Amino acid sequence: MLYRIALSVLLLWALLGLFAPLLPLQPNVMELESILQPPAASSWLGYDDLGRPLVDRLLAGAQTSFRVALWVVLVSSLLGTLVGTLAAYLGGWLDRLLVQVVDIMLAFPGILLAIALAGMLGPGMDNVVIALSAVGWVGYARLSRAQVLSLKHRDHVLAARALGSGTPTILVRHLLPLMSAPLIIEATFGVAAVVIAEAGLSFLGLGVQPPDASWGSMIRDGTRYMLVAPHMVLVPGIALWLVVMSVNLLGDRLRDHLDVRSR
Repeated sequence: MLYRIALSVLLLWALLGLFAPLLPLQPNVMELESILQPPAASSWLGYDDLGRPLVDRLLAGAQTSFRVALWVVLVSSLLGTLVGTLAAYLGGWLDRLLVQVVDIMLAFPGILLAIALAGMLGPGMDNVVIALSAVGWVGYARLSRAQVLSLKHRDHVLAARALGSGTPTILVRHLLPLMSAPLIIEATFGVAAVVIAEAGLSFLGLGVQPPDASWGSMIRDGTRYMLVAPHMVLVPGIALWLVVMSVNLLGDRLRDHLDVRSR
């Protein structure tokens, strides 16, 4: 039952992220007579400090978080997997260089590097994607490198190499299928990390800029009115918690399903 709820939350989040522009939303329309009004029948989630409907801004923020998470996970997983796989399979100076780069980047907290990069590039959704992707590829590179080091001496890989198969063929047909399960699980948990990171950058003013909606910026705006309008923080905070918790629950379920030893 719990996993079905989590799946429903993620499906709703994905649908909103894909089709929110088609909905008749008005996240930036201000109604001055409705400033800081709590949830009511006229507006399910109330209004913010500028009289904007929180339900519309919440749905627009879902689109922002979904687009950032999708692009960051896609770019970082492809880049990290490519770099880690090639370095481990070819070995030599390329593998040693990758290990040094990964060790240097892991010596710093990822969110601090993302904040520094976002500050250098400037605010905006595109720069957030670049900053988080520049930090996120390290985990995929390390994981894919470890997988290739354990797989490249398997009998089927040695047989393919003896039969004259080239490096691209061996990587695509004999290594990547066996590496897909741990990489998919890593990407699943990476979605939750990116959602939190995007909200954190927007909370600091380094992400999506006004008047565009983001759950992080909504929480930041609501902190000034916690005593008189707590719904401004609770609405985006609960939405953020639901998405992250759902991703983690389904990630655990997927990991158990793909783990042959547990079946």
